[in-house]
Amino acid sequence: MLANGSLTGIKVIDLSRLLPGPYCTMILADHGARVIAIEDRRFLADGLFLNTVNRNKEHITLNLKSEQGKKIFFDLVKDADVVVEGFRPGVVEKLGVDYKTVAEKNPKIVYCSISGYGQTGEYRDRSGHDVNYLALCGVLDLIGDKDRPPAIPGVQFADIAGGGMSAAIGILLALVARQTTGKGQYIDISMTDSMLAFLPTALFMHHAIGVFPERANALLSHRYAFYNTYETKDGRHISIGALEHRFWKNLCAHLGLDAFIPLQYDEPRRQEIIDTLRDIFRAKTLDQWKTDLAGVDCCWAPVQSVAEVLDDPFFAHREMVVDSGDPDARKAKTIGVPVKLSDTPGSVRTVPDSFGQSTVAVLGELGYTKEQIETFFKDGVV
Repeated sequence: MLANGSLTGIKVIDLSRLLPGPYCTMILADHGARVIAIEDRRFLADGLFLNTVNRNKEHITLNLKSEQGKKIFFDLVKDADVVVEGFRPGVVEKLGVDYKTVAEKNPKIVYCSISGYGQTGEYRDRSGHDVNYLALCGVLDLIGDKDRPPAIPGVQFADIAGGGMSAAIGILLALVARQTTGKGQYIDISMTDSMLAFLPTALFMHHAIGVFPERANALLSHRYAFYNTYETKDGRHISIGALEHRFWKNLCAHLGLDAFIPLQYDEPRRQEIIDTLRDIFRAKTLDQWKTDLAGVDCCWAPVQSVAEVLDDPFFAHREMVVDSGDPDARKAKTIGVPVKLSDTPGSVRTVPDSFGQSTVAVLGELGYTKEQIETFFKDGVV
């Protein structure tokens, strides 16, 4: 329990699986909400129980296709504040746990549905994954090398940002609105919608110069030397983001390239400038460049691996790499809480439940006896 969290006192019932919904409810749990995650035991065999987004939560098993399982669900939501689900559109209606049904029993409920393409429109029933949502909304077309196929990013942006973060924002907005109206509401989160909303810069460039950005050939994507990545002598890479002219000037002056200072956007010499910087950065190792550029105000950073990030003192200082509390040495480190609040900070408090670990405790809290709970397990209710 987080005594002074921003969401302490908020109860969340999470019906979602995999990454988008659980990431959303992890954010809520980190800041004090009580999150009870519900999954059907049948899905345990899938091997897709992503424990890294289940910290600070309780996890129970429940078969919503059984009448008793459904009754237990409504026992849980009668005093809940939030329900999150990530099924395909229409599934919760078939199960009888949809927003309309829940709101009849609890009008203050904030009910959030996360899906790939949204609850309406011709694509609502399509199956999909992160790569498909990025593809449809135009984001994937901007990722990768010029004149090569789009590159699938190694991070699930649509799941995490498009689904999880957008859902958390929607839930918080609805909770604030409830303070005024006294009523909950329904939230329709489409991961594709949310990733389309990542394109304001692309639209700005179209408005400004009349063309849309192209893959690896745009102002902020490899077209110019000042916003690019460069290989170092040891096969590593460094990023340069000297967008503002003062940063470009500082970089050129430090590298002895004063002649290039007025040519930041020069088209005829654009490739020459890129090639020159490529040769310069290949002359030293990444560690040498980290020392060389340490005092230069030019927007640079080494390209680090995940392993390096976990060992970086900077992220330890920022409490973004923290001790998970797990006795398993492989799981000793975990990602911290990115939103830093001065008076009501979030925290990593408990390791993730194992699958269904809190089932007995939660059912007991609802008033079910030991004998009843044993029968539920026997009959496949939980």
